Amino acid sequence: MQIVDILAPAAVKTLSQTTSKKRLFQDIAEMARQVYGVDAVQTLDALQERESLGPTGVGHGVALPHARLHGLDHVVGLFLRLDKPLDFDAVDRQPVDLIFALLAPKNTGVDHLKALALVSRTLRDQDLRAKLRVNDDAVTLHALLSAAPGIKAA
Repeated sequence: MQIVDILAPAAVKTLSQTTSKKRLFQDIAEMARQVYGVDAVQTLDALQERESLGPTGVGHGVALPHARLHGLDHVVGLFLRLDKPLDFDAVDRQPVDLIFALLAPKNTGVDHLKALALVSRTLRDQDLRAKLRVNDDAVTLHALLSAAPGIKAA
């Protein structure tokens, strides 16, 4: 599995006016509706429900919100770069400006975990994070993420 397998070019965006986690999740839900055809209300509810279990800010300015939804047949991703970092209750207490959301089928098996591990490992790369932060062009952001090494299927 590689990032390019789960991240459509249209699912990459820079946001300049996001002021809250709730607003961010609304933007993600609307983007998921436009790009992947999933129900925006279901997506928003699922993301908020998952976040209520514990914050998905993983440190170094990165958050990995994720949820399981009806209406998907494979794991999909959305990447957002924020111009203004947002408090995300991250483990290192740092605000978040790089968000990679994952949406998986409701009854998915190990693919959801593989995708989460892939994205987590990819965004641990300090050089990649730096390149993502200095670019706001969606095509460039997608290319940077797509060039990351994948994981072999088990």
